[in-house]
Amino acid sequence: MIQRPSSFRKILAATALAGALTVAAAPWPALGQARQVPETREQMTLSFAPLVKQTAAAVVNVYGARVEKRPQNPFMDDPFFRRFFGDGGFGVPRERVQRSLGSGVIVDAAGGLVVTNNHVIENMSEVKVAFADKREVEATILLRDPRTDLAVLKLADAKNLTAIALADTDELQVGDIVLAMGNPFGVGQTVTQGIVSALARTQIGVGDAQSFIQTDAAINPGNSGGALIDMKGRVVGINTAIYSRSGGSVGIGFAIPSAMVRLVVDSARAGAKTVRRPWFGARLQALTADVADGLGLDRPAGSVVASVVDKGPAEQAGLRRSDVILSVDGVATDDPESFGYRYATRPIGGTTVLTVLRAGKRIPVSVKLVAAPESRPRDLIKLTSRSPLAGLTVGNMSPALAEELSVETGSEGVVVSEVEEGSTAANVGFQKGDLIKALNGEPMTNSREVEAMLKERRRAWEVTITRNGQTITSVFPG
Repeated sequence: MIQRPSSFRKILAATALAGALTVAAAPWPALGQARQVPETREQMTLSFAPLVKQTAAAVVNVYGARVEKRPQNPFMDDPFFRRFFGDGGFGVPRERVQRSLGSGVIVDAAGGLVVTNNHVIENMSEVKVAFADKREVEATILLRDPRTDLAVLKLADAKNLTAIALADTDELQVGDIVLAMGNPFGVGQTVTQGIVSALARTQIGVGDAQSFIQTDAAINPGNSGGALIDMKGRVVGINTAIYSRSGGSVGIGFAIPSAMVRLVVDSARAGAKTVRRPWFGARLQALTADVADGLGLDRPAGSVVASVVDKGPAEQAGLRRSDVILSVDGVATDDPESFGYRYATRPIGGTTVLTVLRAGKRIPVSVKLVAAPESRPRDLIKLTSRSPLAGLTVGNMSPALAEELSVETGSEGVVVSEVEEGSTAANVGFQKGDLIKALNGEPMTNSREVEAMLKERRRAWEVTITRNGQTITSVFPG
């Protein structure tokens, strides 16, 4: 079971550094040098302590809080009951503070920028950052990116900060030694050591456009948003998930590569409210073993073009249905997820070269890296009228909104951009990314039409949506 190691009911204050482990390690090789294993007793008694001392101050604890209002007991409207039971309502407070706990990494000392996981501060209205020396500073949320499960915070009036540089994850190799730093279980800053167990893990089920680093360094609840550090003291990844049946570490942890982290940080630094990624404009499918055998490939590695969007970058580059994409800029991409990660980390404004298998021949295809256009105003509206859709925020579909919500580009209709927690719409099963096609048989083309129709009182509502390529029609009471 994949779990995100983050939230706890009771938040423990950040404490002193737990210390570093002393294990076998070879001297740090220069860039390009071959890796080495320890051969002498002197090498085997080396310590990670200097590396920890160099980087520990940049790894922080992140605390989130949100005040939730409880429904008031109707009897409390009566002065007689308030006289005997007080304003608390039979001893039950009207408000409850929900808290979360995770870790973060300072990546820009001058700008006071901290990277953490989006799920650590999701739905939180107040965020604080605690340092290893027990200082606490308030932080504002600059940017949330649910697609990558990353968020960028800005520290208020923080001084004497230490930042860690982001590494080039393309240099990382399986077997490299790494340190995981964070605040597991709220016990205080802790360092664990392991190796890179695997690269380019895509079938993790946490966000999209991902290609995770797998490590056996111990990662536990509270480590979310912490740093995975290489032997040069650089961040190679942000710890985000673990595979566990019990909730604790079993030696299978996952980190978001620094290439994706850099994209999100650069977007926040530029003042963007959303992360701008290059738009591809095509729907891809995984290459099956049968199809690979028919194409003469020795293994099912690649992504099949299922459809292309009219006038999108893929169509303009000449890509066709049934083309098989094998690599991006010379780096092999084994499935649509790894292609999405590699393509998403390309800089907007240039071009990228894909290796495409077509009619048994491998050909290069150059694709322009452009942002998805907002072909029409999104006109986001929160639906409040009494109906099964109450609690949804809906907007007009466009390539830009489709990219943000990770839904199929080229579809028409009104898309669900948010679902309010605990709302009627959430309770009946609506999801973010659902495409509302029709209400009571009438096609819906924009968000204003949906809002206007829901103001009418109906005995029943027939709602037709598209979800993951499937059309679903349901009937709800009015």
